[in-house]
Amino acid sequence: MILELADIRIQPGRQADFDAAIQRGVETVISQAKGFFGYKVNKGVESPERYLLMIWWETLENHTIDFRESPAFAEWRAIVGPFFAQPPQVEHFTLVAKSAEPR
Repeated sequence: MILELADIRIQPGRQADFDAAIQRGVETVISQAKGFFGYKVNKGVESPERYLLMIWWETLENHTIDFRESPAFAEWRAIVGPFFAQPPQVEHFTLVAKSAEPR
């Protein structure tokens, strides 16, 4: 399994609208993509315009090819892109170790 980590910075003062947009975009567009396993979104406490979007994919290619090269990617960016202050920084990770789920 691959973790996609997107570090997203949005325009100041648009958090409430972005909170709804990112959830809608993932649940209606990305969740339909081949190899999608789940997601989590965290918002910065000290930097409320900063979000971390974590998406789990079956393979790297499910994200980089199957999703990014599909029409769904443009649909996703149309939902969330207008909020971006700069292009997101995206990297991929594999799991080394993990604790039990938090309570």
